[in-house]
Amino acid sequence: MKISRSTGYALVAVGFIAQNYKDGAVLAARVSKEYNIPLEYLLKILQQLVRANVLRSKRGPRGGFFLARAAEEITLLEVIEAVDGPLMSHLHLAELTSDAPFSKKMEQTCREATEKVREIYGRCKLSAVLD
Repeated sequence: MKISRSTGYALVAVGFIAQNYKDGAVLAARVSKEYNIPLEYLLKILQQLVRANVLRSKRGPRGGFFLARAAEEITLLEVIEAVDGPLMSHLHLAELTSDAPFSKKMEQTCREATEKVREIYGRCKLSAVLD
């Protein structure tokens, strides 16, 4: 499994916002500068997180980003899937090999591994990584 650069930026940004939004909304420019993330790229990622109800945004002079829900309610899986889409196995080995027995077993193993990864990320709350 590979986590994309965009997802890495999303995880960092959500963590930073979660640690700093108690003083008010966090500006994207602040996150960008703190971690050397291109601002325009970061803004696109943050908007994906807003659409997924992980973050909320506020316009205006006191605007910026803040958590849409408590950190105890947000999972790492939600952040990852907001940016990269559903975490699932897309292998079609059995189809490719005309249902060869080895390919069916490989597909099953990959599906099980993906489900375990989903379970681990789904259990990990944002609040658990902030302490």
